[in-house]
Amino acid sequence: MASEDVKRSETAVSTIVNLAEEAKLAREGVVKAPSLAVLSVCKSLIAGGVAGGVSRTAVAPLERMKILLQVQNPHNIKYSGTVQGLKYIWRSEGFRGLFKGNGTNCARIVPNSAVKFFSYEQASKGILWMYREKTGNEDAQLTPLLRLGAGACAGIIAMSATYPMDMVRGRITVQTEASPYQYRGMFHALSTVLREEGPRALYKGWLPSVIGVVPYVGLNFAVYESLKDWLIKSRPFGLVQDTDLSVTTRLACGAAAGTVGQTVAYPLDVIRRRMQMVGWSHAASVVAGEGRSKAPLEYTGMIDAFRKTVRHEGFGALYKGLVPNSVKVVPSIALAFVSYEMVKDILGVEIRISD
Repeated sequence: MASEDVKRSETAVSTIVNLAEEAKLAREGVVKAPSLAVLSVCKSLIAGGVAGGVSRTAVAPLERMKILLQVQNPHNIKYSGTVQGLKYIWRSEGFRGLFKGNGTNCARIVPNSAVKFFSYEQASKGILWMYREKTGNEDAQLTPLLRLGAGACAGIIAMSATYPMDMVRGRITVQTEASPYQYRGMFHALSTVLREEGPRALYKGWLPSVIGVVPYVGLNFAVYESLKDWLIKSRPFGLVQDTDLSVTTRLACGAAAGTVGQTVAYPLDVIRRRMQMVGWSHAASVVAGEGRSKAPLEYTGMIDAFRKTVRHEGFGALYKGLVPNSVKVVPSIALAFVSYEMVKDILGVEIRISD
């Protein structure tokens, strides 16, 4: 098994290196770029996938802590805060416990991120073409509102394409060593949910996820690109060098984008996680451990989940886990954007996000 993983890793690395070499030779005119359009698409997907994997692995412990805080039983508080929760996981489950569910998360986020970045670029080009046709101005550029629309389209497509993996990832993340039932991995979880709860269960919480992803992904792209454009045009504080931004400045733009997007969409993320637990016979035990007075995990829909959460736990419950999520999302989004652009540069893709 280990040797197979090594072989797959070596194959992936060699593929990226070969693509980079081909791009370099094509730019230098040594060889003609084969199937340029297809090659460009592949490179964009690879860049998006690498960006997603790097950014999520870097903040995996905070991601798990956020989900545990979101879904824990209010009658038996096991995790009172971010630091206390991380210490508890370290003591009870060890170092590996901090990264529980990260393999499944990467299996989901790599294709999700690849589809999201690629969809955004295609949606941006389509929207820009329609905007220029409507205004009759061939030099028109995307406005922040149009970028928001392109980002929203990309978020919906990516979320819908990979949602079943996100659903089972949430369940794997909240189970502990003391849980009465253990999912052994993503595929085992998918097959178990299909067998015991039916195919519709794989899309529990999809509606609040899609509603939440519109402002979240839309604002991420809109704020990031608008900030970059403003900095390049106004050149404040000497941040722009040779019409380009430094890695540090781009990280700051990504951090600002992540902060705005996650604050607006966070309540919908909480409701999504809670709805994903509905129908799971072992959810109460997993979420509350061996606690007492377990509240029934029953919601008839998104509105009912909102109503019951606020009535039983107060409005603040919609922001449970916001602290670890804020600490996580700022570097995560920043790393995703910068990793994406850097990998595309390495692979020789001429199109940049904000072009």
